[in-house]
Amino acid sequence: MRILLVEDEPDLGKAIKRTLSQEAYVVDWVQSGNDALTYLEHDISLYTLGVFDWMVPGHSGIELCAWLRQHCYSLPVLMLTAKDRVEDRITGLDAGADDYLVKPFSMAELLARLRALRRRPSAFQTAQLQHGPLLLDCDRRLAFLHPRTSAEQQIELTQKEFQLLQYFMEHPNQILTRDQVLTQLWEIGAEPSSNVVAAQMRLLRRKLGPYDHTIETVYGMGYRFTPPPSE
Repeated sequence: MRILLVEDEPDLGKAIKRTLSQEAYVVDWVQSGNDALTYLEHDISLYTLGVFDWMVPGHSGIELCAWLRQHCYSLPVLMLTAKDRVEDRITGLDAGADDYLVKPFSMAELLARLRALRRRPSAFQTAQLQHGPLLLDCDRRLAFLHPRTSAEQQIELTQKEFQLLQYFMEHPNQILTRDQVLTQLWEIGAEPSSNVVAAQMRLLRRKLGPYDHTIETVYGMGYRFTPPPSE
């Protein structure tokens, strides 16, 4: 799950990005509305959620929301602001924000509001993904084999392994290239090593045990997740 964070306060931006990264989000953090618009125009489909500060240089958070809705994009947006008057909240919601969080706020509340946005019908992600005996609980960031049976087994995954498995489970039977995986799981501007995808794939397959074959290498093209049959 990828978030576009628009926040011009360096300390707050770093704190939010650190918190979200710890929760297995991939975070692209920009400090101006103009940079945010560039990211959105480049490929808005990358993002699951937006966290926009109201008052940022260039295009404001309100203007970004208005741009999204004018172009019929349903990206869920949480607006951050020090403005706490009812009139200000109405302005933000009318501009297209889905929720509103007044500064100062706790990171726990920020995470809870983002989870709530993801559960709304307009959000792009579901709270759980299941294919046959493999289940991902996206809210709790847990993975299971044979869930809700006497053979239930939790799979211990790192954040990157969880993100990788989630990406494949969201795109079953599709060939995903190395570049697609890099774009989805690493922040824009990051420079991971050339073999990082292959290395992560090896580690993830080991964790899947008897279901390691569900992610196959399609030589010369990429990788494909074939859902295991229900048992």
